[in-house]
Amino acid sequence: MPFLVQAYIDDHTLAVTCETAKEAFAKAFEWKVAQLADVSISDGTKIYTVTEFASFMALKGFANTVDASAEQKRKDNP
Repeated sequence: MPFLVQAYIDDHTLAVTCETAKEAFAKAFEWKVAQLADVSISDGTKIYTVTEFASFMALKGFANTVDASAEQKRKDNP
């Protein structure tokens, strides 16, 4: 799923499309460190700030881990 990263500098929009969440976060973080204005990441459904995106991805990773653990327990104890 592609991610769109956007920021603004001197009334111009900068935008790049990244193939992975990791790439999108890296680009957004790079732009945030460079102090570009209004850095955001879109997954095609929602637009996130850099902080919101980091939290969302961390929670998604946690949920995937819990789901995988529950699935493994079901396989081990039929």
